[in-house]
Amino acid sequence: MTVLTKRDKASEASTPEATEETAEQKRHERPRGVIAEWTVTILLLLFGTTTLVQAFVIPTGSMEDSLLIGDHLLVDKLTYAPSGSVGRALLPYMEVQRGDIIVFRYPVNPEETFVKRCIGVPGDRIRIVNRKVWLNGEPLDEPYTVFKTDYSDNYRDNFPTQPGGGVLQQGIQMLGSNVVNGELIVPDNSFFALGDNRDRSLDSRYWGFVPRENIIGKPLIIYWSYDAPTAHLEDSSISVAHIQDVLLNFFSKTRWKRTFNLIHPYELAHETE
Repeated sequence: MTVLTKRDKASEASTPEATEETAEQKRHERPRGVIAEWTVTILLLLFGTTTLVQAFVIPTGSMEDSLLIGDHLLVDKLTYAPSGSVGRALLPYMEVQRGDIIVFRYPVNPEETFVKRCIGVPGDRIRIVNRKVWLNGEPLDEPYTVFKTDYSDNYRDNFPTQPGGGVLQQGIQMLGSNVVNGELIVPDNSFFALGDNRDRSLDSRYWGFVPRENIIGKPLIIYWSYDAPTAHLEDSSISVAHIQDVLLNFFSKTRWKRTFNLIHPYELAHETE
């Protein structure tokens, strides 16, 4: 996936032949992408083990409304397999792309697992102005984002700037080493990740970059979605209160319309004038 710029669009449309060729390529590429996606999904569901997939539950609202509290996911651990991995030539492996939802070990405490959206890849220049993300000098179109507070926070909404409360030591180090001319520069083998619920997300603004080696995989499918409180889901063990809640309210609190929904990335593009 690439970030489209005005230059990209102009070059694609420079000649009728180029336009026809691009359109023809897209007609062929799109079906292959759908086929590959469903092929991986079916293979993982049929033959998945802890080596291939991992179950994960969303305990907080940082990814609302893309992922809800109580969404139970299967995470594809093969997609971002490193080069040289056995079987890399057999399945459609890829690099982490802008717009991908990624599951990773929390850099501050690797025993915790986080899920966020990748906004910046190595070399990208990032800043936030009045809640709007600018990537490499252009504002991003992000229809998946939500803002659920009625107050402003200068650091959160105008990033990077002087850090306020809640910024961890790793975040302060990031600001000290990776800001150039008011923009954050993503270093090699690192990624900048934000929650879709921008006002209520503990993300790269506060604790720094996601190291490549911390990335576990990408969410593949919601196999069950249950309207449970965060307190029932944050504990690694299953609480008695949660078991009782499920037994009493399984049918009424299961979000049936979300069951077996595939989780798709969003191809980040710049806003058009």
